[in-house]
This record gives sequence, C-alpha cells and structure tokens, in this order.
Amino acid sequence: MHPVIAGVSPGQPPHVVLHAARFAARFDTDLVCAHVNPGRFVTSESQDGSLLTASIDPDFADERELAFDARLADGLGGILADSDVNWRTVVLAGDVAAALGRLGDTLDAAMIVVGAHERSFSGTIQEFFNRSVGVNLAHQQLRPVVIIPSLSSGATAPPPWAEA
Repeated sequence: MHPVIAGVSPGQPPHVVLHAARFAARFDTDLVCAHVNPGRFVTSESQDGSLLTASIDPDFADERELAFDARLADGLGGILADSDVNWRTVVLAGDVAAALGRLGDTLDAAMIVVGAHERSFSGTIQEFFNRSVGVNLAHQQLRPVVIIPSLSSGATAPPPWAEA
C-alpha cells in the first residue's frame, strides 16, 4: 500500500489535511500525518518511518519532543473525525523537506501533501532566502508533491479534486 503523506504543523489550516485525506480515500490507502521537528536530528530510522533522534542543542533535552504533539493529534482527530480514511501520526526530525522526502521514500508513498505559505512581506523574504517546503520537495522528489493553496488568497470555490 502506498500511503499519502501530509506534512502537518500547529496552526496549519485544516483544509490541508482534509485534502490529503480525500486523496488517500481516492487512492484507497492510508494517510500518514507527519510533523517535523527541525530542532532535532536523526540518529536511526526503522522500516515504518519512525525515528530515533537527538536534540541539536545537547543542553536542551526535552523528552516531550520525542512524541507527537498531543494538541496537534487531537486537532487532527477532530478534522478527520468524519473521514473513513485510516490515519496515523509520525514525528520526524531535521530539515522539513528532507525529512518528508525521506519518509516518502521509506514508505513508498503515493504522494506528499503540504500547505502553501501565507503570503506576507516576511514570508516573501523568508522564501527568497529559504525556498518553501513544497518547492524544495518538488525539486528533490521523484514522487508527486501536492501543494494545497492557502484559503486567504480569496478563493472560495472548492478545488476540482474535492468531492461533490
């Protein structure tokens, strides 16, 4: 089975995960919601994509960083409550695009779904110096990368892949 991977983070618009769940349902596969902690690095990886990690700052060792954020998991549970898709969470570490790409390779994912950045002055400068996760993934991956647009762009119509 080739799961759909959704890159998730606190404060992310719910429609990103909903669209990822729709793709998973259409492909009759599972959804893997992956959160990347850039403050940690990978020490080893198992075949299911789970990781052993260490903090970049050895003076800061918070065991809570090893587990998927409970509030984020609760939020995902609420968003996906009406979905028939089997889903799970996984915590990754390091560079966000590299970590999602590595998970895609490990799980032989059908696709990786991420949300677009909000348009703002600071976001534009940030993307100039550090391209977006979606752009980085698109340049590094052989599998499809789907970037879900932000709703703040004024678009109100559902995307063409949304179920009627």
